Amino acid sequence: MKRVLVIGGGASGLTAAIAAAENGAKVTLLERNRQVGKKILVTGNGRCNLTNTKQDSSCYRGGAPGFADRVLGQYGLSETLRFFFRLGILTRDRNGYLYPYSDQAASVASALRMEAEHRGVKLALENEVLELKVSGSRFLARTGSWTYEGDACILAAGSAAAPSTGSDGSGYRLAENLGHRIVKPLPALVKLKCRERFFGQLSGLRIEAVVRIFSEGKKIAEDRGEVQFTKEGISGIPVFQVSRFAVRALEKGKRVEARLDLLPAFGEKELDQLFASRLRDGGYKNGGQFLNGLFPEKMAVCLLERSGIPKGKRVKDWSREELLSLLQMIRDFRAEIVSGGDFEQAQVCCGGVDTGEICPDTMESRLVPGLYFAGELVDIDGACGGYNLQWAWSSGYVAGLHASEAVSDKI
Repeated sequence: MKRVLVIGGGASGLTAAIAAAENGAKVTLLERNRQVGKKILVTGNGRCNLTNTKQDSSCYRGGAPGFADRVLGQYGLSETLRFFFRLGILTRDRNGYLYPYSDQAASVASALRMEAEHRGVKLALENEVLELKVSGSRFLARTGSWTYEGDACILAAGSAAAPSTGSDGSGYRLAENLGHRIVKPLPALVKLKCRERFFGQLSGLRIEAVVRIFSEGKKIAEDRGEVQFTKEGISGIPVFQVSRFAVRALEKGKRVEARLDLLPAFGEKELDQLFASRLRDGGYKNGGQFLNGLFPEKMAVCLLERSGIPKGKRVKDWSREELLSLLQMIRDFRAEIVSGGDFEQAQVCCGGVDTGEICPDTMESRLVPGLYFAGELVDIDGACGGYNLQWAWSSGYVAGLHASEAVSDKI
C-alpha cells in the first residue's frame, strides 16, 4: 500500500496529509507537540485569518518571483474556500480578510484534525523527527521511540518563528541534511527597532502613516496604515508588511532607514493650504497649540523639537525656514532601523528551503525524488492578512496530492 510520511502537524502538514489520504495513500503524520494545529490556534489573535479575497503576486515574497503564483494557480482561494466549506467551516468577510464564522481558530484546527482522522491519517503525536534519510526508494524518519518508513515524505515542519508553538526551525536541518540549500531564515512580520532615543517619549501612540523603507538611500518597500510607536521603534501592520525587507537588508550589512509620512491623507498642496489657513486663524498660538487636533501632544512636542522650533514660540513669530522644516518633518519623519524583533516576536520567517531546488508544479524536491515541501519551511513568506495561511493550504494540498501520485507511479 502507498505510504506517505508527513513531518509537521501545522496548517500545511494537516492539509498535505488530508490531500494525500484523499488520493488513496496511507499517511502517517509526525508531530512533536501533544496536539496538531498548535500554531493555528494563535493566528489572527485566536480568530484565524484563513485567507484574503485579494490575491496577487505582491502578497507573496521570496527569492524566486512567480514561484508562489505557480502553486496558487493549482490550489488557490476558491479551492480553499470549497475545502473548508466541506469541512464545515463557513467564513465571514471583514474588508477582504476571511475568518471562520465562529471567530475561533480552534474551529479550524479541530476541523482539520477531524478530517485527517476521518481519512485514516495516523497522527503520531509527541514524535519529534531526529533524523530523516533515504534508504533505497524509501524514506526513514527516526524519532526518539521509532523509525517510520514511507515511499514519499512531505516536510512541513514550519519555520523558526514563534518557537513557543513548537516551530523551532528543526525542519531546516532535516532538509539541509538531504542536500538542500537554506536561505538564511530571518524574522518577518515583526516590529522594527530604531536607533533614536526620542521613541521613548512616543511609546503608546498610534498614528495613520505611510511607512517607507530605504536601504542605502533607495526605497525598497512601502505600506500605509496605523503605525504603533514603541519605546524602541515602530510596530503595527504597515510596519509588519515592510519588515522582511528591512531585516533582509540589515542582514546584508546595509544602512536601513524608515521614513514616515505622518499626514498621508493630504497631498503637498493640500497640506500647504491647510497650514496657511491654520496660520491665519491661529497665529497667536504656540507650536504645541498649533498642532493640537492634528497630532497627539507627545508627537507634536517631538516634531517641534526635531524641527528646531521652541515649543513655546508663537506661530506668528516662526521664520519661513522653521515652518518649512516642520512641514518637511511631518512629510519625512526619519529613523534609522537597527534591527527587527526576534523569532519569539515574529509571526513568520523570510528565508527557508531554496525554491530553486523545488518544482512549483508539484512541490517535489529537484534533488531528492519523493521528497516534498510545504508551508513556512519554504522560502516564501506572505504579507499580513491571511496570506501565510493561504500559502500553507495551497502548498500543502499540492504537495500532498503529488506525493501520493508519485508513490502510485512507483507502484
